[in-house]
Amino acid sequence: DMRGHGQSDYPADPSAYSEAATVADMAAILDAVGAKSAVIGGLSLGGYMSLAFHRVHASRTNALLIIDTGPGFKKDDARDAWNQRAHETARRFETEGLKSLQSLSKERATSTHRSAEGLARAARGMLTQRDAGVIESLPTIKVPSLVVGGADDKPFLAASDYMAAKIPGARK
Repeated sequence: DMRGHGQSDYPADPSAYSEAATVADMAAILDAVGAKSAVIGGLSLGGYMSLAFHRVHASRTNALLIIDTGPGFKKDDARDAWNQRAHETARRFETEGLKSLQSLSKERATSTHRSAEGLARAARGMLTQRDAGVIESLPTIKVPSLVVGGADDKPFLAASDYMAAKIPGARK
């Protein structure tokens, strides 16, 4: 689990939550288990962070598995709208606590998160996006890549098509 999620730590310092910190955590996990490289993958934010990891550590990435994920935004206005929703998500965690997960989906209602405050910090620091670096890196990916999107996961269908088209040799 990423910082602020599931069974991982929930640091109190908001600056501990960022794309760079998440990518560094992923590299540290590989180091801790003695792996020079691995198949890197994730669901939703985890998929985005997997793309961010590849961008920084391409030589440590054997393949990518990207599930129900978006690659970020090229245009500032689209990124700003996304970030506004991320901040709204953070406020919802702060005001409603973990019970706010129950209104999102059956799967999220049964999650193992322990701290609404940690999820709020993660939404502000990790879910928000600062630039177009990840989406612009898609054509540089040279490892086998599988993009997965569920037929009913409508928010991710266009993004899945886009990634499959932009990542050379990707399968969807």
